[in-house]
Amino acid sequence: MRKKGLFILLLTVVLTSCGEYQKVLKSRDPEEKYQAALRYFNDKQYVKSQTLLDDVTAYYKGTERSEDILAYLARCYMGQKSYESATDYYQAYIRNYPKGKYATEAYFQVGHCLYLDAPDARLDQTTTEHAIEAFGRFVELYPESPYATQAYKEMSELYDRLALKELRSAELYYNLGTYLGNNYLSCEIVCKNALKNYPSNRYQERFSWLILQSKYQQMVNSFEEKKLERAREAQDEYYNFITEYPDSKHRKDADRMLIQIRKITKE
Repeated sequence: MRKKGLFILLLTVVLTSCGEYQKVLKSRDPEEKYQAALRYFNDKQYVKSQTLLDDVTAYYKGTERSEDILAYLARCYMGQKSYESATDYYQAYIRNYPKGKYATEAYFQVGHCLYLDAPDARLDQTTTEHAIEAFGRFVELYPESPYATQAYKEMSELYDRLALKELRSAELYYNLGTYLGNNYLSCEIVCKNALKNYPSNRYQERFSWLILQSKYQQMVNSFEEKKLERAREAQDEYYNFITEYPDSKHRKDADRMLIQIRKITKE
């Protein structure tokens, strides 16, 4: 009986709430709709809030309230996890109110929405690049903002995502080896570019290890007239690697490479 009573009570609350919403939705009073929209927003009923705000947007266009409506619409889409739409509304806010009272939030949220909407590293990273650009603009304009720490953190994660995409590309080249050309050289080039473009990425050691492996394999697979030159290059890369990562899990493999390298360089 108690469960049945609770169910009836909840059903009554839901029906009453729906009835109130329908009543406001049919109202011709924009102020009533606006105030109800804020209440629904505070109750995290974002779809209802968004619908009511959409209804009064035209009425308040050109007034001071128009700025608030635009900001709340962006927040409603954030609440619904519709990040593409939220991005559009925050960008619209920036265009219309570049120095408005929600400008700091809007500049940050453009980057944050794109960050949340960015795809896996295996997919196209255009959104990731746009998010980094947006965060760059934000920290340039508002370096002391409370959002700045989070912006830098998320930007770092986005750079790591771009670096991971490059790492997978480099590993593919390495695994292809000498198939239809010198893929070890392609691997080396991708790794060096990634280290240059993303100097603080979390995959630095893996890039450096791939460079050393690629140098070594180019030595192993080279013609005799090129072998000494490539052995010296591999040797230089070995010392670069162990200087940077003396305790690397690859140290033993690297040392074994050096033994073979020295057989060629006679050092």
